[in-house]
Amino acid sequence: MRQLQYILLAFLITGISNAQDMKITGKVTDNQNQPLPGVNIVIKGSTNGTQTDFDGNYTILATIGDTLMFSYVGFETAEEKITTASAFMHIKLTPSSAALEEVVVTAYGPSRVRKSMSYAARKKRRKQKHINKSSGVRVFNTSNALKIRGVNSVLGTKQPLYVVDGVPVDTKDIAVVNTIDATKIAKVKVLKNKKATSAYGSRAKHGCIVITTHSGNYKIQNDESYREIVENDFKKVQMAPLSTFSIDVDKASYSNIRRMINNGVKVPADAVKIEEMINYFNYQYEQPKDEHPFAIHTEHASTPWNTKTQLVKIGLKGKEIPQHEIPASNLVFLIDVSGSMSDSNKLPLLKKAFKLLVNQLREKDKVAIIVYAGAAGMVLKPTSGANKQEINQALQNLEAGGSTAGGEGIRLAYKIAKENFIKNGNNRVILATDGDFNVGISSDKDMKKLIEEKRKSDVFLTCLGFGMGNYKDSKLEILADTGNGNHAYIDTMQEAQRVLGKEFGGTLYTIAKDVKIQVEFNPEKVQAYRLIGYENRLLADEDFIDDTKDAGELGSGHTVTALYEVIPVGVKSKYLKEIADLKYTNSTINKEYGDELLTVKFRYKKPQKKKSIEMVHVLQINTKTSVSQDFNFAASIAWFGMKLRGSKYIENQNLNDIIALAETNKEKDDQGYKAEFIRLMNSYQGL
Repeated sequence: MRQLQYILLAFLITGISNAQDMKITGKVTDNQNQPLPGVNIVIKGSTNGTQTDFDGNYTILATIGDTLMFSYVGFETAEEKITTASAFMHIKLTPSSAALEEVVVTAYGPSRVRKSMSYAARKKRRKQKHINKSSGVRVFNTSNALKIRGVNSVLGTKQPLYVVDGVPVDTKDIAVVNTIDATKIAKVKVLKNKKATSAYGSRAKHGCIVITTHSGNYKIQNDESYREIVENDFKKVQMAPLSTFSIDVDKASYSNIRRMINNGVKVPADAVKIEEMINYFNYQYEQPKDEHPFAIHTEHASTPWNTKTQLVKIGLKGKEIPQHEIPASNLVFLIDVSGSMSDSNKLPLLKKAFKLLVNQLREKDKVAIIVYAGAAGMVLKPTSGANKQEINQALQNLEAGGSTAGGEGIRLAYKIAKENFIKNGNNRVILATDGDFNVGISSDKDMKKLIEEKRKSDVFLTCLGFGMGNYKDSKLEILADTGNGNHAYIDTMQEAQRVLGKEFGGTLYTIAKDVKIQVEFNPEKVQAYRLIGYENRLLADEDFIDDTKDAGELGSGHTVTALYEVIPVGVKSKYLKEIADLKYTNSTINKEYGDELLTVKFRYKKPQKKKSIEMVHVLQINTKTSVSQDFNFAASIAWFGMKLRGSKYIENQNLNDIIALAETNKEKDDQGYKAEFIRLMNSYQGL
């Protein structure tokens, strides 16, 4: 009887305890009601916590009487006590006005290693190392990177001066400072007020952070390279009625631009590929309903940045293949472990990102890991996706050091992929690097030639870019374009989750290759046109029906969007120059197609086929006044991209108008990417 009473008492106590627990949901925004992603939320006095998602939303379990702490870099920490009325809590964080009140240096000490390969994987044991520091500087062992906290607000109004080994750091290179390996730092000194300005002048009016390395001659490297982009001009329809280009599903440019704006770095014009910005976002296109692997969607309306022109949108939607229906995958991870990959946003981020991919592998999939630095070698033989622990351990053992023999690594990766080729399967090399090849074959031309040769093996290529300072976007773009693949830039774990998690199928499984688009404009309706973006994807008109010409690939579920700005017949435009009359050519306009604006043709090949298939779509004159929100949102992205590039074709330069267009057309934003784009433009406005 006594035992039964104890049991009943235990149930009663448990019930009372549970009654005090609450599931709390809410949203965290700034003082302008813009959502804040990645806000840390913890129960005060415990380690229990969570983070907000892309749209600022959060959910946490807590007990009545607990206090929640909300912290975010650049904002004041907020505290809220849980009451019975706390089921939903909207928290507004206030930007911090503090500058240089605290400096935190974060570091790992050097590793004691046991070498298993001279250039690649090493099993290691980490130990702490003390860094000499000035008063107020604290050291934590959480990463290999220097982290300085509390030095400026996110509005960028109180940016201190950085000095590394006696050399002041240019504003555009400040983001690179945070990637310095903390094990190379001897001491960090903070100067404020008159001490700062007397030593370094007015540049140090918001304080100065003086970093001294062990070598004493550290150089802030910022030699990122981007392929030159010459903006497309208007072309007269009667002189050039056809526009031909290859599709592009790459999205690297957007995440790279996001990284620069978030770090307060000026965006180089050639880093802005408008088509990649537009294609970063998903649109509500219907899936194909016939035998073709993609569906076609078109719209047109007035151009938001120029009232005298019209905008045409062409959209493709790839068929979504459920993950369990994707054929068995033969994947080769080709990972750069050279010295340039040692920064925290390179190899350490890469290893975490690849674990997201590994966790989705099936038993029928297999993975091999090739690494390269001064040489190349295999650190994991082809292994079933069922052995996730073994694959993840091989990734965890990787360390960076040495020069960069990218060409040798590519050859070995394709060799392993070919030896384990799965007929009718998904055979792919996944290259992860900052693109800084400096041993053996390294020029863009030689790399392209090498990939053209390897492409014949029917092994596809995905290129993932990491890091900053020496990121070679141009090289990775050429490799991906030539290797029947795609290219992404991973700047955060959130982006890794998108590329290797949410869009796993589209990133790694091709449903159509060599996809080309050719648009013929009706000269009765269109006086001139220009393709917005795709400058590096233009094809000769005769390439459209030439099946030997390489073009872009479309992955499972991917969307592709292209925009044309057109000048209607009868409209005077300063962008059109007069040309002399032709003596031998007398162009007559066929007026049988008066209700058509343009005809767009598509050619594609099935992944394992050599002969292309053609599709035709006609865009009729649109008499209705409304267009989709997708149309307007894509237009806002193109508009912002043109502003970043300093385009001569924008009549309206007002950034607030761009933000307003995006803001009113960002519905169906489950993942919060569109809201993030609006926050990005607001941040750019403050630069």
